Amino acid sequence: MTWLLYVAGGLATLVLLLLAVIGALYITRGTPVRRVRASSGGELPGAAEEEFRSTVELLTKTELRPGHAVSVYSCGDDLYPKLWEDLRGAKRSITLQLYYCQGGRMADEFAEIIVERARAGVKVLFLRDAFGSAPVPEDYWKRLQQAGVRVAVFRPTRPWELHKVQHRSHIRVVTVDGRIGYTGGFGIDDKWYGDGRHRDQWRDTTARFVGPAVLQLQATFAAGWAEATGELLAGDVFFPLQENGEPEPARRAGEDAWAGLLHCSPTLGSTPAERFMALSIAGARERLWISNSYFVPDEHFCGMLAETARRGVDVRILAPDRQSDVKTTYWAGRTKYEALLRAGVRLFEYSAAMMHAKTLVADRAWAAVGTNNFDNRSMAFNDETVLMVHDRAVACGMERLFESDLQYAREVTLDVFRRRPMNERVLEWGASRISRWL
Repeated sequence: MTWLLYVAGGLATLVLLLLAVIGALYITRGTPVRRVRASSGGELPGAAEEEFRSTVELLTKTELRPGHAVSVYSCGDDLYPKLWEDLRGAKRSITLQLYYCQGGRMADEFAEIIVERARAGVKVLFLRDAFGSAPVPEDYWKRLQQAGVRVAVFRPTRPWELHKVQHRSHIRVVTVDGRIGYTGGFGIDDKWYGDGRHRDQWRDTTARFVGPAVLQLQATFAAGWAEATGELLAGDVFFPLQENGEPEPARRAGEDAWAGLLHCSPTLGSTPAERFMALSIAGARERLWISNSYFVPDEHFCGMLAETARRGVDVRILAPDRQSDVKTTYWAGRTKYEALLRAGVRLFEYSAAMMHAKTLVADRAWAAVGTNNFDNRSMAFNDETVLMVHDRAVACGMERLFESDLQYAREVTLDVFRRRPMNERVLEWGASRISRWL
């Protein structure tokens, strides 16, 4: 009888060890894409070509359509007055899914606006992330609910849902009447006020858009709302259509950009986020300029960036300097610098303030603004939103913004980087050990 107990105990131990190993692999998994290869053995269509747009559509499962007006905001002083104006003008519905919320002057102003709209009969739905909005006191949410705002919590920590803890909704969704959309790195906190060029202000990029992609953004919200509440939204209050059943267009003179809203969701295999990023890198023919607040690419993405630079493409990366609010990502990202610099990639660190933008622009034709960081967490674990735009006017505007940011940045050169002190190398090494979690 004793030997049976020993055998049972041994088997139980082996099962627990196996589960522990599986769990560790699950929460540290990466992304599988290593390269982009055309089936004919030639090159992927260039980012400026129409065929590139079709390729992105197929491989990210996101339709890009014409008829968009896109405005890009680079600081809170420009963004929030327009956002408040749009919210105050809502007639039928407002849907909100914001990862980061913090109490303060902005939160109070925001609450005042949506409370007034809810009391006026507008349907206001607010999906808040359990982690990102945790610092906000419960009284704040009760005030909104008492005014008629419906508030739901996304993926709260519960014993029976621990497998979801690492999958955060990093999404930013604001839609007004199903006709105006916003996404980007913004949130509700006073640090987003200002021009993004001074200390204690965050330099961020947000897109406001009208056109068919707004309904894609609304569908992204609807998916999260269904998970959190069990209620799937439908109908013309949230998804307004014309009489012919097509989304209302945004067509105005000079504003007819092709665009689509990419909803990146976690999965065990290849994710839309990594496929979008890999295609954008491989499709660049002349220049690829990336701004990213948490730049910690894995070895395969480093290889893709290096190969693109070796092809003669002007590859530039703009990341935060030591003002980064997440120091581990800053130090882990620097472990990638030497290999990229050797390949000809130019690296810049933004020094005026915390740089929180997540954008890219390629060949004056392809641009993206969203929430997707260049790290394993965004590529493999988080829900993210990215507005993809295939339009020369929007892309050229993004290039001008990138160039203006470089006036507040310091370029990292290979010779200087190699002379960094030993304590920095130790910090880089240590942070890189946990880069799969970042």
